[in-house]
Amino acid sequence: MQHKPASEDFDVVIVGRGPVGATLANLLGLCGARTLVLEREARTYHLPRAVHFDDECMRVFQTIGLADAILPHVILSPGMRFLDADGRMLLDWSRPQTLTPMGWNLSYRFHQPDLEDVLIGGLNRWPYITLRNRCDVFALDQDERGVRVRYEDLSNGKLNEVRAAYVVGCDGARSLVRRFIGSGMDDLGFHERWLVIDVLLKRNRDDLGDYSIQHCDPRRPATYVRGTGTRRRWEITVLPDEDSQEVAQPAKVWQLLSRWITPDDAEIERAAVYTFHSTIAQQWRSGRLLLAGDSAHQTPPFLGQGMCAGIRDAANLAWKLDAMIRGRADVNLLDTYQSERLPHVREFIELAIRLGGVINTKAIEAGLAAGQARENAAVKLEVKKPLLGPGLAFGDLPLAGHLAPQFDLRDGRRSDERIGYDHVLLIEDATALSSCRRGALLQAGTDILSGDDAEGIGRWLHEHGITAALVRPDRYLRGAARNDAELDRLVATIVPSTRAPSAA
Repeated sequence: MQHKPASEDFDVVIVGRGPVGATLANLLGLCGARTLVLEREARTYHLPRAVHFDDECMRVFQTIGLADAILPHVILSPGMRFLDADGRMLLDWSRPQTLTPMGWNLSYRFHQPDLEDVLIGGLNRWPYITLRNRCDVFALDQDERGVRVRYEDLSNGKLNEVRAAYVVGCDGARSLVRRFIGSGMDDLGFHERWLVIDVLLKRNRDDLGDYSIQHCDPRRPATYVRGTGTRRRWEITVLPDEDSQEVAQPAKVWQLLSRWITPDDAEIERAAVYTFHSTIAQQWRSGRLLLAGDSAHQTPPFLGQGMCAGIRDAANLAWKLDAMIRGRADVNLLDTYQSERLPHVREFIELAIRLGGVINTKAIEAGLAAGQARENAAVKLEVKKPLLGPGLAFGDLPLAGHLAPQFDLRDGRRSDERIGYDHVLLIEDATALSSCRRGALLQAGTDILSGDDAEGIGRWLHEHGITAALVRPDRYLRGAARNDAELDRLVATIVPSTRAPSAA
């Protein structure tokens, strides 16, 4: 009889090694959590999928120490323009080329395999992170002590099992973990077939431009996206009477591309029909099982926020899992993950649907409502990032649920580099803190940044009429204080004995 090896123990098992799973693993590596990543495929998928991320995502990549490695693989995006069938501009969604308060540019374009290689390579830095490729998870059994994870090693056909305190499904739209949670999906109503064509230019075509272009043509809506290097993408609506396989054949693809390029200009890297969905899982957690990324939500691509939403999931979840693993929080802390993230991602999906309506010219007025009309000019679209949903933020305190800015420190560093993936109290004058408050913060391992550390801190506090602000590891504000009583409330939230969730 074959001897069955003893089960290994981990703090967290992540199912899926895509950008979201790899980012979550890097964040857990920062925390020192024993983490196993199980991935079905042998290597990074070689074709592009996501092509855009924003300043908040780059800030997360900065947190895990990989922003400098990612920068050579990205280009800045000037923004997006929406043109009608006659080429007139309906919407102008230009992105500023200056740094945002996050400390990064607002919009980056990238080639997903390049990004994944950096994120996966970054896992080698952490002694407690294990990556196993070609491992197909098929069963999850949880009890009050943890989760038994069973999987097949596809390289040799052997069945294995490990135990974990928590399992996070970063395993995409067809998520196995979501099936074990038993979650249904809320359908926000957008389901359309689009032909996605990635090409590599063979000669210079500067006339195609750097802006993304949404061609709002009722006959055949289409999107153009400039990628890194010679990469260019078109996404073209598949009409109801067209066959998905036939429309992806080379002759048809070149016919559809003929208004922009010919075979003399480029070679087709990939042409495939995808159905863009708008769905959100009803339940992101069941006990010790959780969801992140596409397993929890799918959005149409018109805002470029699909992968961004998953990166935000990872940043929100990792520090909460670490607090649970270290026994620093009540179990209810994990309930704040869905309550904070779901309204945030829903707002982005709903705006993407509205923009999809503009592209299809079926609901132009709904889309134009997102901007403000100017006389004899296109609407200027400005997208404000949503606030967190209810959770750990003090709803009655200023700036609760907003993103905190990043500051330039007097020592030449930026504030996130000093803080790391942890809480920080921003205060104009650190000497105003009582010894009791200071001791409580030090006991909790929470940094204090004052106007002595960065000139911009005092200016930012004054602008908002506050004396202090408590920033979480994911850079969202727990709340801000206008007086000593509110400062005491903030400090109390991060004293180890009172780390359970507090909400107004």
